Parts: sequence; structure tokens; C-alpha cells
Amino acid sequence: MLTVFRPTLPAALHFIATEQTAAHTYPEVGQSRDNAPVAGYDNDSNSVELGQGPEVFAAAQEAVRQWRMFPGGWALIMPDRPPVRVGEVVGMAAKVLGIWWLNTCRIVYIIENEHQFGFAYGTLPGHAECGEELFIVEKDAAGIVRYRIRAFSKPRHWMARMAYPLARWYQCKFVRDSKLSMQDFVKNHLAGPSL
Repeated sequence: MLTVFRPTLPAALHFIATEQTAAHTYPEVGQSRDNAPVAGYDNDSNSVELGQGPEVFAAAQEAVRQWRMFPGGWALIMPDRPPVRVGEVVGMAAKVLGIWWLNTCRIVYIIENEHQFGFAYGTLPGHAECGEELFIVEKDAAGIVRYRIRAFSKPRHWMARMAYPLARWYQCKFVRDSKLSMQDFVKNHLAGPSL
């Protein structure tokens, strides 16, 4: 859904409702779990260290639960902070060259154990791209916590195909801003409320 103005919540909820029963736009549902590249797609894997220790891991998990990996401003989730559960359909709004594009995705799986927390969502027909993206925080044996994004995607909408270099540039911008958002959330969460 394209619009000159930032999508309103009622408009986003209506658009999301129309996608509730839609099938994913790609057959490789769940393959972002694997480290192997998915043929026929752009495959991206990025990570950033968030700190060390159980407090950092707890803060990082909370950031993912609150969808804080979305930087806001130009890239956001609608509705704000939807539940992280398999089957949940969300809108991802992005402002590209002054135009807002509302895309739809469905959570396809969740990973939750003592060393990892995250989820992947996959594209629905209302998305400009097709593919899947995993957002996960991981704690290694030394207690170091990292935020990782793994994705495979390719343009689906004709406008995204025509503007492929621009679409890739915005994907890179999202990764950079997402890592900064996660770092900021963890740092501020650990600092506690300001006086």
C-alpha cells in the first residue's frame, strides 16, 4: 500500500486484516533458520555485539519482544508492539523517497531457549519484496550477547524490481539503523530511568 502520508493506524489495521489468510509469497518458508544461502535470493547476514552478561541478554530479549529493532521515524511496525507469536500478521511501514509503503508479513517461527530469543517473519502479497527475515539475540558461552539479522529476499512488486539498487540501499540502511536501535535500547535499559 503506497501513500504520501504516514499510514494511519485504522488504515494499517484494515490492510493487515485483508492479509490475515493470505499465503506467503515464497515457497521457502522457515529457511531463514538455516545458515545456508537460499538460491535465487539476495542473502544477507549481519550482527552486532550488544554487551556481556545476563542483564544485557535480558534487555536484548525485551527489545525484540517490543520490536525495538525497528528504528522508527522511517521504518516502523504497525500496530506498535504487536505480540510475538507464530501466525501474527504485522504491517511494516517504510518511507522511501518521501513515499510511505506499508508492507505485510507473518511471523513464521520463534526461537526461544537459554541462549537465544528471536523470530522470523515472511512476506505476504501486500509486501514489495518476497522472502523472510530473522531477528535474533544470542548469548555465547562467554556471555557475549549479539543481535543478528538474517534475511533472504528479492523484489516482488514491479516498482521494487525497477528500483532494485535503491531497494538494496534501503535494506542496508535498515540493517545499520536496526543495529543502532538495539544498541541504544540495551544501553538505555541498563542505565535505568533518568533523573
